[in-house]
Order: sequence, then structure tokens, then C-alpha cells
Amino acid sequence: MGVAARAVGVRVRIAGQPHGGDMFLLANHVSWIDILAMGGATGAAFVAHDGIARWPVVGWLAAQNNTLFVARERRGALSGQIDALRAAMLGHQPVALFPEGTTSDGRGLLPFKPSLLAVLLPPPRAVLIQPVHIDYGAATSAIAWHGDEPADANAWRVLGRKGRLDVTLRFLAPFDPADCADRKVIAATARGAIAASIAQNAPDSAASQHRPSATPPPPV
Repeated sequence: MGVAARAVGVRVRIAGQPHGGDMFLLANHVSWIDILAMGGATGAAFVAHDGIARWPVVGWLAAQNNTLFVARERRGALSGQIDALRAAMLGHQPVALFPEGTTSDGRGLLPFKPSLLAVLLPPPRAVLIQPVHIDYGAATSAIAWHGDEPADANAWRVLGRKGRLDVTLRFLAPFDPADCADRKVIAATARGAIAASIAQNAPDSAASQHRPSATPPPPV
């Protein structure tokens, strides 16, 4: 997947420290590029909605990483999805989940859906949960796929951009699901960490940190 990311003009940077042991990654979701970037950097299997399986190239690549495709709109299928996810976690491949359930505009976060996080209470093997902030910087608004934009239209728009696209994967502090009372606490803990990183690394926030003060300090 890393090769595929580079092929579409994406350069992936790593910030923070990816957990060296078994991990369950929870990340924000901005674009179909997220899968290429995260998959290439971590080798993770994804939990993704079943529509992605039909996407050209991206769907095929996701399937090669043992992605578990779920039908999120079928509430009655939740038990089977958790069983399938539990089976996937028995190996030592990292697992990545986008708990927003869909892509957002990247400037904020949608509510995290905690239903599939029930697999972590307790997990089928010892894992730490690591939140990841997928950050496209100043290009976020230009590449975000949200609203009613068709998948093919977004793909052509993103691939038609001039120049390289930088994405930073910000690996935040991992935490133990055993320290969480329930799946909602897991979702809230991860969401809070990613939201704080989005606020801290927003382009306007970075600019304000380097902007000279309007009132010069008094002479010493």
C-alpha cells in the first residue's frame, strides 16, 4: 500500500511513536487515501464499510491486507461482525478502525461509533489501543471526501491535483482497554486525543504560534 500511496503522489510522514507491540489503531477518516497511507505505514488490516470493497484499486489493495468489510447499515449483523473482528485479531497483524464510520471534512470529528469496540472488552489477545490523527495539513479541505460527492468524482479531483500531497500520521499515546469501563469510554478517550491533536496542529493554530505579537514587549 505504501507503493500505491507514492504512485498517486502521496508522501507519508510519521509523527510520534508507533506502539511496537500488538496494537488496535483508531483513526479519524478524511479520504480514501487514509487506507493507502495507514496500510503502507503499519501493515494494518482495516475494518471498513463494505462499499470500499467495490472501489477500483483501493478495494483490491484493502482486501490484500485482510480487511474486514462490514455492512454498517445492517444492525442485525453486528454480532457476526464482532465475531469476525475477534477472529481477525487472533493474529499479530495490527487492526485499524475508523470509528466515525464515514469520512469527514477533516477539520473536526464526527461522533465515534462504539459498537465494534465491544471486541476490546476483553480483547481476544493483549493489545494496546493507539489513536492516530491522519493530518493532511493545509490540503485537508481540498482532498476531504464528505457530503454527497460521488467516489469517482472525488478520486478524479484528488488525482488531478498538481504537486505532491503530504500526509502526516500522528501516533498518539496508546492506552490499555482494560483501563476503560466500557466501549463508550474507549471511544471517548480515543476521540479526545485525536480532537486535541487536530486543534493543536490546525494550520491556523500553527500560524498563530509563530505570529509576532501586535504589542511589542517593553524594553528590559
